[in-house]
Amino acid sequence: MEFTFLYLQYFVERLVLAGPILGMQTLLIGFLGLVVGRLESWSRFDAVYWAFVTASTVGYGDFRPLRRFSKILSILIALVGVIFTGIIVALAINAATLSFKEIHLQGDPPGTLQKEPLKTLPQP
Repeated sequence: MEFTFLYLQYFVERLVLAGPILGMQTLLIGFLGLVVGRLESWSRFDAVYWAFVTASTVGYGDFRPLRRFSKILSILIALVGVIFTGIIVALAINAATLSFKEIHLQGDPPGTLQKEPLKTLPQP
């Protein structure tokens, strides 16, 4: 359980630091979805729903843009969504790495090197 709590602490700290970037990406996805929704005559809810399904690269296919400009915007939404997902994954990996290092090094601050060299396997 110690690893889990440490991981969550690191993850939330980094999520807060990345909050402005993630927030701007979220707003951009929503705004572009509303633009596409207006062009395609969708309701606001359907437009935002479609934008986030597209950004997550799930793409159920229940809505699809028909106009050329809407299709271009959908590509942009998907690219922003992939970057958004990549940032979340990078934060999760960083938090896991720091948590593992801190527990493995028995409380040493993250980023420090091991004090003893790694042992090698005996040669046959």
